[in-house]
Amino acid sequence: MANLKASKKDAKKTIVRTARNKARKSELKTLAKKVLEAVKLGQAEVAQTLLVQTQAKIARAKGKGLLKANTANRKISGLAKRVGSLAKQ
Repeated sequence: MANLKASKKDAKKTIVRTARNKARKSELKTLAKKVLEAVKLGQAEVAQTLLVQTQAKIARAKGKGLLKANTANRKISGLAKRVGSLAKQ
């Protein structure tokens, strides 16, 4: 454990940030799973609505530095591609 007051404070901030980042990443995974489930069930409108929400969350995570830019773009593109293929059917 840190000895200096500032170092102790930094350690606490790290714990809080780690928990927050973990929750945000978990939420992204859950939303992506919901989109894929809607696609699997053939629910185009539901999938499209969830896709918009998921894209917004992924973009926000990218802006916060939680995801790298290429990773975020890849996730958005993959989900959009699956929802788009459902709409064409």
